Amino acid sequence: MKILFLVYHGFSEHSGISKKIHYQVKGLRENGHDVRLCYYAQSPNGHWCRFVDDDIIQDYGKGALAGLRQRIAYNCIYDYCIREKIEFVYARCFMNANPFLIRLFKKLRKAGIHSVTEIPTYPYDQEFIGYSRQERLKLRIDQLFRHRLYQQMDALVTFSDAERIFGQRTIRISNGVDFDSIPLHQPPLYLERAGGEALHLIGVAEVHDWHGFDRVMTGIGEYYRQKQTALATSHSLRENSHQPDVFFHVVGGVHPNRMNNVFAPIINKYGIQDNVIFHGQLFGDELTKVFNQCQFAIGSLGRHRSGITVIKTLKNREYATRGIPFIYSEQDSDFDQLPYVLKAPADESPIDIQQIVDFMNHFTMKPEDIRHTVEHLTWTIQMQHVLYSIF
Repeated sequence: MKILFLVYHGFSEHSGISKKIHYQVKGLRENGHDVRLCYYAQSPNGHWCRFVDDDIIQDYGKGALAGLRQRIAYNCIYDYCIREKIEFVYARCFMNANPFLIRLFKKLRKAGIHSVTEIPTYPYDQEFIGYSRQERLKLRIDQLFRHRLYQQMDALVTFSDAERIFGQRTIRISNGVDFDSIPLHQPPLYLERAGGEALHLIGVAEVHDWHGFDRVMTGIGEYYRQKQTALATSHSLRENSHQPDVFFHVVGGVHPNRMNNVFAPIINKYGIQDNVIFHGQLFGDELTKVFNQCQFAIGSLGRHRSGITVIKTLKNREYATRGIPFIYSEQDSDFDQLPYVLKAPADESPIDIQQIVDFMNHFTMKPEDIRHTVEHLTWTIQMQHVLYSIF
């Protein structure tokens, strides 16, 4: 089958979303299909163009007008599909529903070409709280036209449990993993530091409010405050409790506003400057090196802030593929009952660091055993589910 994977933006070498899209394309190809990737990016001469793989199918020019043109001029996609006899279009939602996009998918449907759109997170409206007026205007336009847009498609692909979204039926799959791209974790035991033991936590994300990393930092602060109180009164915090030093490694971009207005006040309040390490963006061997310094990973702890209860995040699957235990607060049926997972309450309480310490003190699963539990979550299998639901 000839498939067009349609993305309304370009790619970054270091973006997790970009990597995910390429893994999805790879998964479709591993199912034996001819897959072409359509995207919008800047060409070497500075013009903004729509590409299919390495070929330009439309040149939109330069500047702000190019950005406007690419939001209304979609005939090049239709013409390509007809010319190349594309049978199926897999699009990724960019919250950009408008009359011009409706017209494109209506023409594709009339031509007998099947289509779906993937909704990466649902619901997503609350994610725009605090965004600029321009971004909120884009969302408003999307809200006005998205029901009509998705009526032109066969289904919506979702990582939630929703059976219908925007009036359209859904195909419910899990975020997938690519085993070839994620090395197996080589965990340390408790690391020595200043004559004592240490537990190292890692959180990998382009950090947003819904990741809830502030809950971990507050939890570390409370852990040390209670530890100091216990020492001062010659009582242990919990009878026979084990209390190593705890460090939180944050890997990924952090917006200056979040750093200055959210993280810094917590760190300064508790005096935990040495316990929270910001690595910035790391990739490949550098990322693996930090992972291998850590014993436990941090998933999303604030999805409730975006009004999301059920979601199958990519990060949980990447942690499991790597073979490291982790914590999260949403509902994820692939992991909720597994022995290498801790569930945090979906609220604003500090994360109970002592609970993580106690959990790790008795944890015996090997990384390869954790990895084995997600063999059914490869992108090859997940994308196959989508095709089986349409054809």
